[in-house]
Amino acid sequence: MKAIQADHPGGPDAMRVVDAPTPVPGSDQVLVDVSASGVNFIDTYQRSGVYDVARPFRPGLEGAGVVAAVGEDVDWAAPGDRLAWAGTLGSYAEQVVLSRHDAYRVPDGVGLDTAAALMLQGLTAHFLSASAFPLGPGHTALVHAGAGGVGLLLTQLAAARGARVITTVSRDDKEELSRAAGASEVVRYEAFTDMSEELPRAVRGLTDGAGVDVVYDGVGAATFDGSLASLAVRGTLVLFGGASGQVPPFDLQRLNHGGSLSVTRPSMVHYLRTDEERSWRAGDLFSAVAAGELEVRIGATYALSDAPAAHRVLEGRGTTGKVLLLP
Repeated sequence: MKAIQADHPGGPDAMRVVDAPTPVPGSDQVLVDVSASGVNFIDTYQRSGVYDVARPFRPGLEGAGVVAAVGEDVDWAAPGDRLAWAGTLGSYAEQVVLSRHDAYRVPDGVGLDTAAALMLQGLTAHFLSASAFPLGPGHTALVHAGAGGVGLLLTQLAAARGARVITTVSRDDKEELSRAAGASEVVRYEAFTDMSEELPRAVRGLTDGAGVDVVYDGVGAATFDGSLASLAVRGTLVLFGGASGQVPPFDLQRLNHGGSLSVTRPSMVHYLRTDEERSWRAGDLFSAVAAGELEVRIGATYALSDAPAAHRVLEGRGTTGKVLLLP
């Protein structure tokens, strides 16, 4: 089979196509023919060395496909079943081996491309809005990168929970997408020269000076100071990524001076700890997609061999919605 591999940390061109043996499932695992693999910022962190991984390294943590073979003890899947997954490293490949705790059955009415696009970003949006800071009517949330893959899903889920959503975007087309997803207001930051001052000024102008209850920030270093300054008294900053770089250590007294603020740095793995929790989150997402209540935007698709190009466009913030690799 073909797979993508990076032998050393580096830029997108550190990745190359390799010929690899067909994986053999263990007794409690299944072999899946990959229909689509999702591209995420965590893949770029691992490729570049921001996150330490063993080398040689095969990127990719999510996808969807059809079961080709099963281990002798598998009673939870059969050849021909359609599965999606999140958390299986090495998903930039034509075939992957899955364990039960990473796999989710794709229901009728949901395409495999859509399922692949929904996994990591959809599960992230779900735990952010339902658990990391549970949204409800009366809450006002600021969502950074409102036209990105997580941003579009999170905006829809937040609005469905009754929250008022303010997003940040950089272009006309991204603003249009964000508003269509349910954003009440959109902050355009492309002309900002000082995000730490201009962002909170814009946000407080939209909230009668109060600020927002929660900021969902996957951008990181470039927005962190502005995010903190945009919070209302006792507000919460949910920092779930670092697309612009990792946030350096900071003085905790800033939380006191800002109004008894809170900061949390969640990871998806800690919100998928039990079968019940995984079933709840994936079930909510698939049901909403099948019912037409949640739109999953696939912004771009690339051939598996074009993984470097997919990383370049993602890191250059040239995408809206989800980026997929198609074997």
